[in-house]
Amino acid sequence: MAKKSQGMRIGILTAGGDCPGLNAAIRGVGKTAIMNYGMQVVGISDGFSGLINKEYQELSEKDLSGILTLGGTILGTSREKPFKSKGKKKNDISKPDLIREHYEQMGLDCLVCIGGNGTLKTAGLLAKEGLNVVGIPKTIDNDVWGTDLTFGFDSAVNIATEAIDRLHSTANSHKRIMLIELMGHNAGWIALYAGIAGGGDVIIIPEIPYSEEKIAEYLVQRSEQQKPYSIVVVAEGIKNPGKERSVAHYLSNRIYEMTGLETRETVLGYIQRGGSPSPMDRVLATRYGTATADMIAKRDFGNMVALRNDKIVSVPLDEVAGKLKLVETDNPLVLQALKLGTCFGN
Repeated sequence: MAKKSQGMRIGILTAGGDCPGLNAAIRGVGKTAIMNYGMQVVGISDGFSGLINKEYQELSEKDLSGILTLGGTILGTSREKPFKSKGKKKNDISKPDLIREHYEQMGLDCLVCIGGNGTLKTAGLLAKEGLNVVGIPKTIDNDVWGTDLTFGFDSAVNIATEAIDRLHSTANSHKRIMLIELMGHNAGWIALYAGIAGGGDVIIIPEIPYSEEKIAEYLVQRSEQQKPYSIVVVAEGIKNPGKERSVAHYLSNRIYEMTGLETRETVLGYIQRGGSPSPMDRVLATRYGTATADMIAKRDFGNMVALRNDKIVSVPLDEVAGKLKLVETDNPLVLQALKLGTCFGN
């Protein structure tokens, strides 16, 4: 296999939001491709914008050393979506056509796209345009369909859990309700995992409709049971009838209005996406990266590397596009949390 791969030239890009583990994945792909298969590796700048503008750099094995533990991405990223109708053309040439043209001019045999749902959708469309593409799933939201786990998720849960742990001491000291808003527009995986790990009393996620009245009733009941404080964990994507600056602010005000209990909110924000990846994310990103190089050597194009039952598998990109992996109401973690007395507001 190594001899057949000699002389292959691959491009790597990271697109969409940054998350811990991107550099570990770049390293995994690049080092395996260079050292095991004798391939040439090109780093494309700023996601799909780099392909449109033909901005790239040659990457040596030395360039990929020392980046395993770094947060962010050495290649840069952007949210460029080349197949969107608005701004589709540059200099009267469509962006997909420019990408294909530059792909050929750069002499690429394969393009590795590391990203979340939007990136993988674009990767699938580029595969249909005739490019050899392999996708790697990353996102702190863990909502990519077709894989059990995305790298970035474990790091985000660790950060969110530590924040909840710290709120416990303040909540207990002041005998108040502390509400923390975590990331997750459509999927509540971070809130679910961090909420359980951090001992959240109430966990509100987009997939499970909630009732303000039931939440208020639950919190009053806890107060009457002489439980001095409560922790409420909220995903940012839940409905916000008040249209206020954040769901945390809205719910904090509503809880106080309905219960009379002192309530404070915290919005964790982008802190969840930054910093060095956790050991688990470093391992997962490395596994994805090395497996991607193997897939390229086998000419296994048009697919995404994925984790299923702790085994690395190949999933067609056209099966992934347009789908989200959401928390089901009968998810074992939800059912176990309910047994512990956790309130989901339903």
